[in-house]
Amino acid sequence: MGTSAENGGTGGTGRTGGTVARRYLEAFGGLGLTRVFGLPGVHNLAFWRDWAPGLPEIVGVRHEQTTVYAADGLARATGGLGVALVTTGPGAANAVGAFGEAAACGSPVVLVASEIPSTLARPGEVRGVLHESRDQAGLFEPLAKAVFRPRTAEAAVEALSEAIGVALAWPRGPVYLDVPTDVLSRPAPPPVPLPVSRERVRVRADTADVERLARLLADRDRVVIWAGGGVLQSGAELELARLAERLDAPVITTYAARGVLGDHPCAVGLPPHEPEVAELIAGADLMLAVGTGFDGMMTRNWRMPMPAELAVINCAAEELAKNYRPDLSVLGDARDTLAALLDRIPGREQRSAQSLRAVREAVWARLGADARTTAAVAFLRSVEAAITDDTVVVCDMAVPGYWYGGYGRAGRPRGLQYPVGWGTLGYALPASVGPAAAGHPVLTVCGDGGFLFAAGELATLAQYRMPATVLVVDDGGYGMLRYDQEVAGDPIRGVELNSPAWPALGGAFDIEVSEVDGVGTELEKALREALGSGQPRLVVTHAALSPPRTTSPRWFE
Repeated sequence: MGTSAENGGTGGTGRTGGTVARRYLEAFGGLGLTRVFGLPGVHNLAFWRDWAPGLPEIVGVRHEQTTVYAADGLARATGGLGVALVTTGPGAANAVGAFGEAAACGSPVVLVASEIPSTLARPGEVRGVLHESRDQAGLFEPLAKAVFRPRTAEAAVEALSEAIGVALAWPRGPVYLDVPTDVLSRPAPPPVPLPVSRERVRVRADTADVERLARLLADRDRVVIWAGGGVLQSGAELELARLAERLDAPVITTYAARGVLGDHPCAVGLPPHEPEVAELIAGADLMLAVGTGFDGMMTRNWRMPMPAELAVINCAAEELAKNYRPDLSVLGDARDTLAALLDRIPGREQRSAQSLRAVREAVWARLGADARTTAAVAFLRSVEAAITDDTVVVCDMAVPGYWYGGYGRAGRPRGLQYPVGWGTLGYALPASVGPAAAGHPVLTVCGDGGFLFAAGELATLAQYRMPATVLVVDDGGYGMLRYDQEVAGDPIRGVELNSPAWPALGGAFDIEVSEVDGVGTELEKALREALGSGQPRLVVTHAALSPPRTTSPRWFE
């Protein structure tokens, strides 16, 4: 713990009203946030000192990466802002990986870090002050939507208002802000009104562009819709469903948009990597892509067969033609643009439901009959039988996560999280803290390797008695990497892991553990009991699953 001098002479002042730290907490509460995620350090203790009843709870976690992962997980589950609080130097640096995942997936997260005392800082010089870096904010600049470096109390309050507005404006993304530790304790004016109205940040489409797109869609017999995360961010679920019905169009959802249509009959519900789905896409006359940038993981590095024509709707100009050149593009918010199209496109006869049902049945029959994937199908069915529509499923970048993230039932918007944006192994457990802290029942799906990246967060789940069930599929190593080595004919090295004594690990945190073998009825029963408890629980199954076609070694089988 640092001394008062190390804090710029501000430690132990006891100030509790009107400081920058207090104003920040008040601002977050003004947004309707009831909790933020933080880890205290000598430079950011002002947030804990100046906290008072009625302000958002600061949920304490066990590693700085979790402050951002949890804020990201909460933002994805609710559609609102997530907030993380970290300390200077190594504390901020520990949050970079999680911040990158939030950036890749467009999560509206505000990360507030402290900085060294302004009274000790010298521009362009590293003196050796505790936790000092040459440019702490520079760690985040390649990833952040915006970076703010206020150095006075007045500037700090103004920067927060702007940071929140930037994070929530479409296209959304994480924002970094750092404030010197002494400035956090200085008196500050109330924040200006925060620009959080959704209507103020929407990009309005040009009417002529909408008219052209409406005519194109009406003229094409077979339209397929590709729905991305922008649909979810915009709140365009209803408009998407109505347009799909109007056009009699099947809807492919990206990982970021899983669950956007729930169980709607137009939702394909399967990834485009499966041959039957790829054939459906290639056989269309036109693809309408909404709120997507066509990333490499969804498109097999842009080698996915495409229809003859492509039309794109996106609120970010740089995304309109980034990876595929569209025949027609519309710069605009997804919800507003889809609503405008509905006013201009006549309905048509509903003919595709039966053929779409046949596509789904063909895929599942083939997966169930293939010895490589039979166990994975059983795994999916066990998990689906145990969860409810209220459950938030948070997947890791592990083989069981690949299966559920791409193939598992997503019965509602924001009910499934999958960190394929940056491919962040170790995301699931710390991200689960976010929605679980808000009272959402959570199922974490991970492997034994990724789980251990953040196993300390079991302590967080236990301390707050969060309604989170952590499912670990233990195959004794990094299963996907082992598969990569096998396919390449390489020696199996570096991927075999010793597993902990699971009952002892859970028991150390006062968390009940269920340990089973296989992916069938025993697993389903254990999950039902764990999720039904409303308490933190650990379920471990010893099983090895082959990866799905959504993983790159299997893209072109």
